[in-house]
Amino acid sequence: MRILDTKFMRGFIKMADDGFQQGWHERNGGNLTYRLKPEEVDEIKPRLGEGNGWTPVGASVPGLAGEYFLVTGSGKYFRNIIVDPEACLAIIELDDKGENYRLRWGLVEGGVPTSELPTHLMNHEVKKRVTDGKHRVIYHAHTTNIIALTFILPLKDEVFTRELWEAATECPVVFPQGVGVVKWMVPGGRDIAVETSRLMEQYDVAIWAHHGMFCSGENFDLTFGLLHTVEKSAEILIKIYSVVPGKLQTITADNFRDVGEAFHVTLPEKFLFEKPDCEIGQRT
Repeated sequence: MRILDTKFMRGFIKMADDGFQQGWHERNGGNLTYRLKPEEVDEIKPRLGEGNGWTPVGASVPGLAGEYFLVTGSGKYFRNIIVDPEACLAIIELDDKGENYRLRWGLVEGGVPTSELPTHLMNHEVKKRVTDGKHRVIYHAHTTNIIALTFILPLKDEVFTRELWEAATECPVVFPQGVGVVKWMVPGGRDIAVETSRLMEQYDVAIWAHHGMFCSGENFDLTFGLLHTVEKSAEILIKIYSVVPGKLQTITADNFRDVGEAFHVTLPEKFLFEKPDCEIGQRT
């Protein structure tokens, strides 16, 4: 079977194009990585190249030693992935220490994996550990409404989680752990990778101030659906705050406890603080 015909490749390409169609990937913005399953590696090994030597990852991820990843390329446009995936994507292999990678497929017109590779791999390592290997997808997108919210809400996990939960009833069911927030940092470096991976110990969503969102999930559908839900909630909030200075009524802490009981999810009490009946929002 051709690599481009595999189910994981088709799912990756579809997710990338879905994100572009949402308007989250202007120019070469955003990146996506997938940790291949052993049986998927076995399926494609006969069609992989030998690689041209090892390149430092930029981080040490021993928990991922020997793993294979499908990744977007640095400087590549999401809008072109569906048209020419072999030029825009790469399959890389990590060495037995998790410190170097080599290209085994893709980037046929030249290039390197996404500049956010250290951040992706550090977070893959965390999510592999805390989910017993279930999480395989890391997705970063420049989600318009979330970015806008980072200019008007305090950059605090509790505030963002509560505001997003209140905007749509399904939110505490889709992301019951809440969301984490990273204050503005230079992208692509070790510092933001470390801070994001710290948040990924407890959350599946990290919001990067004035930049976008970083999500983790078990598969393409769940990861895209998670990011899509958070961004839609942010869109509702932006529309609310564009019309009125604050909400006249909202979902209460006890309402959330009822939702948690009905849908059998545990909602952390740190997000269920009491607010005034007629609040002016959390923006000051």
